[in-house]
Amino acid sequence: MSKQYLTAHTIDNAHESSIYALGVTADYTLTGSGSSVIKLHSTKDAAHPLVHTFTDAHKLGCHHIAASKTGKRAISAGFEGSLKIWDLENLEANGEIPEANKDGQIWAIALSADGSRCLTGSHNGRIKIWDLDKEPFLQLRDYETKNIFTLCVDLSADGKLAASGHENGGVYIFNNETGRMLHSLTGLMKPVRGISFSPSGKLLAVCGDFQVVAIYDVHSGEQVFNFTGHASWIFSIGWSETGQFLVTSSFDGKTKIWSMDSRTCVTTLGESNQPIFCASFLPKIGTGENLVTVGTAITYYREASGAGTG
Repeated sequence: MSKQYLTAHTIDNAHESSIYALGVTADYTLTGSGSSVIKLHSTKDAAHPLVHTFTDAHKLGCHHIAASKTGKRAISAGFEGSLKIWDLENLEANGEIPEANKDGQIWAIALSADGSRCLTGSHNGRIKIWDLDKEPFLQLRDYETKNIFTLCVDLSADGKLAASGHENGGVYIFNNETGRMLHSLTGLMKPVRGISFSPSGKLLAVCGDFQVVAIYDVHSGEQVFNFTGHASWIFSIGWSETGQFLVTSSFDGKTKIWSMDSRTCVTTLGESNQPIFCASFLPKIGTGENLVTVGTAITYYREASGAGTG
């Protein structure tokens, strides 16, 4: 089986430098780079015009963005170590968590489906959950991971589980209801750069410098299978809304889509010889699976009609 994708629109020079951060809602595509601004392009409009800019968002640049499934809130992490909250309904700042700087600068972030909780991972390996419903934002959980740099984190769709990936290849799953570690996953000896729970919460996908996509069973903690095919570091990973497909992006300039049914790569997008730092499926409209990637440009892809072949 294969899937064919067409380049729908490319925005060159969207930022002054490479684009490291991406967050997607039904209305907005949020991007961040080495500059101080976060830009919002329209997701729905086929021309994807720039509709808003958060100026002076992060003075040293932005490396991660996460958006809620509701589309009402987003969060961003900057190279200065802070986390900022954004109101996407009113397009304004909604606070920040500077206190986190006292216990390690924030690097990795994730946001709950409704936007009420956020998960952060820091340089010193601390994994924290914050209540974002009102200021001052309260810390709800604080997990210890042996003081190893946290490169990526994720929350399950129901918010009951958290996962983190680390510079030494460590992967941890936590139960947010009990506040205890559920699994310490082994077998990955290089930095973990992307981590993502499946929509059902039953599987965990992990990627990084080991050039493999590892799939774990969340209940047992066992690695159930791998995807191979990238020729360099894999920077990002994400699921389609149905959980049937995964998308990954890599330093090798390739974006790949993987089928969970056939356990194979069904699409490779390789129009760039520059790193693709992030890729994400867009909120599903109709039957196709559309996506967006960022690196030196913002590129939107649409699935070709009748593209699936056996």
